[in-house]
Amino acid sequence: MSAWTGRRLVCILFFLASCPPRCFAQTATPPAATPRPSTSPPPSSAQPQTERLKVRLAGFPRKHNEGRVELFYKGEWGTICDDDFSISNANVLCRQLGFVEAIGWTHSAKYGKGQGKIWLDNVQCGGSEQNIGACKSRGWGNSDCTHDEDAGVVCKDERILGFADANVIEAHVDENKLEEVRLRPVVAAAKKRLPITEGVLEVKHKNSWAQVCDAGWTAKNTRVVCGMLGFPHERKVNKNFYRLFLQRQKNVYHVHSVACTGTEVHLAACPLEFNGPNGTASCRGGSPVVVSCVPGPLFVQQSARLKKKPKPSSNVRLKGGARLGEGRVEVLKGGEWGSVCDDRWNLQSASVVCRELGFGSAKEAMTGGRMGQGMGPIYMNEVKCTGHERSIWTCPFKNITSEDCQHTEDAAVRCNIPYMGLENSIRLGGGRTRYEGRVEVLGTDTNGTEVWGLICGETWTTKEAIVACRQLGLGYANQANQETWYWDSSNVTEMVLSGVKCTGNEMSLTQCQRHKTLSCQKAAAKFAAGIICSETASDLVLNAPLVQQTVYIEDRPLHMLYCAAEEDCLSKTAAKANWPYGHRRLLRFSSQIHNIGRADFKPKAGRHSWVWHACHGHYHSMDIFTHYDLLNANGTKVAEGHKASFCLEDSDCQEGVSKRYECANFGDQGITVGCWDLYRHDIDCQWIDITDVKPGNYIMQVVINPNLEVAESDFTNNAMKCNCKYDGHRIWFHNCHIGDAFSEEAERRFEKFPGQLNNQIS
Repeated sequence: MSAWTGRRLVCILFFLASCPPRCFAQTATPPAATPRPSTSPPPSSAQPQTERLKVRLAGFPRKHNEGRVELFYKGEWGTICDDDFSISNANVLCRQLGFVEAIGWTHSAKYGKGQGKIWLDNVQCGGSEQNIGACKSRGWGNSDCTHDEDAGVVCKDERILGFADANVIEAHVDENKLEEVRLRPVVAAAKKRLPITEGVLEVKHKNSWAQVCDAGWTAKNTRVVCGMLGFPHERKVNKNFYRLFLQRQKNVYHVHSVACTGTEVHLAACPLEFNGPNGTASCRGGSPVVVSCVPGPLFVQQSARLKKKPKPSSNVRLKGGARLGEGRVEVLKGGEWGSVCDDRWNLQSASVVCRELGFGSAKEAMTGGRMGQGMGPIYMNEVKCTGHERSIWTCPFKNITSEDCQHTEDAAVRCNIPYMGLENSIRLGGGRTRYEGRVEVLGTDTNGTEVWGLICGETWTTKEAIVACRQLGLGYANQANQETWYWDSSNVTEMVLSGVKCTGNEMSLTQCQRHKTLSCQKAAAKFAAGIICSETASDLVLNAPLVQQTVYIEDRPLHMLYCAAEEDCLSKTAAKANWPYGHRRLLRFSSQIHNIGRADFKPKAGRHSWVWHACHGHYHSMDIFTHYDLLNANGTKVAEGHKASFCLEDSDCQEGVSKRYECANFGDQGITVGCWDLYRHDIDCQWIDITDVKPGNYIMQVVINPNLEVAESDFTNNAMKCNCKYDGHRIWFHNCHIGDAFSEEAERRFEKFPGQLNNQIS
């Protein structure tokens, strides 16, 4: 051993002996992205932000969707320490940067060491926060890290459609003064029922609950409280009923005076007078505030169950949202639904929509097509509600032209909804993330004991998965699993439910149909139902006007239809024809299928299972992609066609969106958000074989993704219908529309008088 080597070894040994454990954590590279355990004090609550927090990605080498996280705070850019960092933190940051989600995160300054401040340390996000400043941490600028520990993120290279610098509008309130409010019921029976609609108003302050003095309390204050709690309206309280109870209890007052206008979305946004350090905790001449709220139709108690469907609002609805009370705002005009442009869209206008639909005030007003894009008309722009209106139609607004707004500017809302506790009776087990696993439900056995159990997977479909993901608050259903042997890590093994059948609109699985007694042929735990949920989903919609514009009849010789016959694109009577002589009469049209959702539409099956069709020279990635049907007046099919996905690809995209999918050379198949796949009228199987159809009036129907093989945010817009008049030689289409584009009344008129409104090609 040389002298230099010996001296180096002595130095290393001395360093190891003298270095505290922290040194090892900083210099050692762990096998996975797991930073050192924190020895710091518990994280503090999020710090209030007076201005929007700016985030950027930096460092090298990197792509545009990854990098070191840097925050702009108090006029200076700084970094985040990787202590306690998680994928939840990364998800919040990626959404803040305009990406749909995170696919990973990095530690130990993978993208190089930053400079300046380390603004945040021990950050702990739940995953649903709107910005990183809302997550728990040690506080701004309070860190014991060095830039060797700078955190980074890797975002999914998929942009939130229409994302601008900020497309979520929230209430700017100081939640340190008023963290949370609740109603505490005093009647024993009311304590057991959800939602709680009446009780003593209490505010959370410094980990304890206190009352509000009712001196000067008004109905406007009550309206704000009810809106926060998810209720559209308030009602008067019988104070005599509560007086005796309130006199007997000890009350601690934190708030002494509230002066809301009634349009605020949070009590903390109202002028408040708090109990000072040297003030009195009493309420002179008064007592604690008691609030009573009116629940919306969805939340009215009925035989211990929730109503499945409320009476629909006549002129407003929400589309494309994963959770109850959120979605793109659509309004009804002239029997047809259309969207609202986001110019000047704010919390007051959003709250009018929320209350009109039976929810509380708006938690968020969203812009930039945050909940996907509409396909129909845009009816409103620059909506200016005060917050007192009963309907968005009574608010001032501007009528617009196509030059004023595009669907990339569709407005959306996320409403406050009552707490129902639905998530307490369902959980996931065995999954790799909180978004996947076996579905476990809480039931009660004959002895009255609660036991967790499994659901039989035999009849489990996408519709049931939609409800389960909604109940868990985990977004959209990405996949429904009938076998879950790969998630076998839970000690729950007993089946407790079978035959579960949902429409997809329910708020919980308890509202779905099910067997009265358990009946499951495959009762082993590996055949239990499972789900994979996602915060984003695709949404396919057919361009209805294009179908109407491109329809025609072709008499095609049989000798040109061998490939089509091989792929089952002709009616059954074609098999009896005198091949290759004669012809088939084909109803042809073009299909342009748009993805207006927030995630790419990709085949469920991997490319290893795609089927090669030599006749047409392409791979089929889905067995059935669309159904084409001709129906008579009573809904009976008189002709049908089906179309396997010849190849799913991006034929074209809206401005600013790049194509990702191309079928050539065994390429990836799918439809990118903001793009469309065009099947021209002149390609094989783009037709309905009407050779055997008699002249008459019909309804032509196209259904995309008919078997719900691939998850979407909205399946109600997958069908398109047209009035059809056929005289034996010519055919006319009119009133072509997406299945949910018309009002219920207009849709009834459409189906009652098919083909008889006119006979002109529009």
